[in-house]
Amino acid sequence: MFYTCFYSDTLLIIKMKLKVAIQKKGRLSEKSLELLMECGIKVSNGDRKLKTEAKNFPMEILFLRDDDIPQYVEQGVADIGILGENEVLERDKDVVTVEKLGFGNCRLSLAIPKDDVYTGVSFFEGKKVATSYPKILQNFFKEKNINADIEEIGGSVEIATSIGLAEGIFDIVSTGSTLIMNGLKEIETVLKSEAVMISNKNLSEGKAAILDKLLFRIKAYKSGTKSKYIVLNAPNESLEKICTLIPGMRFPTILPLSGSDWSSVHSVVEEDDFWNIIDALKGYGAEGILVMPIEKMIL
Repeated sequence: MFYTCFYSDTLLIIKMKLKVAIQKKGRLSEKSLELLMECGIKVSNGDRKLKTEAKNFPMEILFLRDDDIPQYVEQGVADIGILGENEVLERDKDVVTVEKLGFGNCRLSLAIPKDDVYTGVSFFEGKKVATSYPKILQNFFKEKNINADIEEIGGSVEIATSIGLAEGIFDIVSTGSTLIMNGLKEIETVLKSEAVMISNKNLSEGKAAILDKLLFRIKAYKSGTKSKYIVLNAPNESLEKICTLIPGMRFPTILPLSGSDWSSVHSVVEEDDFWNIIDALKGYGAEGILVMPIEKMIL
C-alpha cells in the first residue's frame, strides 16, 4: 500500500509505516491509545496483540515494556516511542524527545520513615537509599555532593525501610497515599515527569514526513484541550477594552446585534486565564458569557 505525504514542499510517495512503540499495559498505554484516537487514528487492539496497524494512517503499533522502549527506539526497531519522561532519563539512550504530551504526570521523590527528622539533602550522606531509578538518583546526589549508597531493586520499593534494607527510598509518587500506608513521608521532589514522545535520530525522509503529520495532529489536539471558545455580548463602547483582554489567536470575531448598540464577541482564551479575566469582562459590561470546549485548534 502506498501513502502520500508532503515534506519540505516535496510530494513524496511513501511505501512505509511509522513504527510506534507504546507501553503494553497500564494507564499510560490507555492514554497513549486515547491520544491516537483523538488525532483521528483508528487503532484496534482488542485481542491484546503485541503488534497492530492503524486502519487509516501509515502507522504500526508495537506494545512493549516501557523500560525497553528507549533501547528499541535507539536501535531503530521502533521509530518513535511514547512513555514516561522518567524512563527516558533513566535508560539514557541516544534518542531525541520530540514532544511533551501533557498526561501521565507524576514525580520522582525521596522519602524517609515518618518519624525521622529531615534536615535537608545532607540527611542522606552515608546512608543507603533503595530505588528502581539508580541513574537519576545518582545524578541528583552528584549535583548535591552527597555520598550515599544506592541500592537498586526492581519493585516494592516502599517496603525497603521497614525491612531494614535502606534508610530512605526514591520512587514514583502520584498521590502519596502508598507512602503513607508504608509509614513514609515525602521530603524531596527530584524530578517532575510526564509522558513524552521520543524519536530515533536517523529517521528516513519519508518517516520524518509521517512523524510531522502526526505531530501536527497532536499539537492541534493539545492546543484545543488547553483553550476554551468564549462568546459574549458587550456594549460597543467597551469593545476595544474587551478585545485587549481576549485577543484570541489573532483577532476576535465581532458581530453586531440587531437593533442595539451591542455586539457579540467570539474569541479563544486559555482555560487557566479565563477565571482571571472574568471579573474584568463583567466590569466592562459583558453579559451572556458562554464558555465552550474546543476539540481541535489549528494554529
